[in-house]
Amino acid sequence: MSKNARLNESIDQIELGFVEREATPKLLMKLGIQLHLAGLSLSNTVSILEMSGVKRARSTGHNWVHKADLQPESDQNPDHVAVDETVIQLNDETYWLYAAVDPESNKLLCTTLEPTTNKVIAHAFFAELREKHDVENAVFLIDGSHSLKDACRRHGLNFRYEKHGNRNSVERVFREIKRRTTNFSNCFSNAEADTADNWLRSFAFAWNQLI
Repeated sequence: MSKNARLNESIDQIELGFVEREATPKLLMKLGIQLHLAGLSLSNTVSILEMSGVKRARSTGHNWVHKADLQPESDQNPDHVAVDETVIQLNDETYWLYAAVDPESNKLLCTTLEPTTNKVIAHAFFAELREKHDVENAVFLIDGSHSLKDACRRHGLNFRYEKHGNRNSVERVFREIKRRTTNFSNCFSNAEADTADNWLRSFAFAWNQLI
């Protein structure tokens, strides 16, 4: 499938049920959401919309993204799942991003942003992952994290230690997320953790559509 076809498919999947009274044509709203999630800063996104005669503030584009409440597609059935945790900086606060990736497709299956990392949080993340996807027969690829190993054991999931190989998929995703959160500070400046968590799930939706 061509990139243009994937972009059109992604735009079609953006629901605007939150819209009540909005002067912006829905197609341009969807385009603005997709452009921002695909890599454009909010400033550049609203500049492109201006070329179509629609002048909107960056905060408006930001609100569109969050109100759309985009999520990665559920009910996937991967053979392997790469799981990891990494630090995300939000203003002066440090948070932990948990992510699960299908290494065959490089698609994000599940993400969550937490204020710390421990066995209880890892267990809850795996519970959410199992609720959203059919992963009972998957092999989980994890690094040396004791909390991730413990969560696999508690959920009765098959796992193996893998530092590189298929785990490179989740590392690539983390690098892109960190690039986005570093370069586009207007996404996260003064943002609450819940807002950032919602943005990351929206990012996961766009990532899956465009890879």
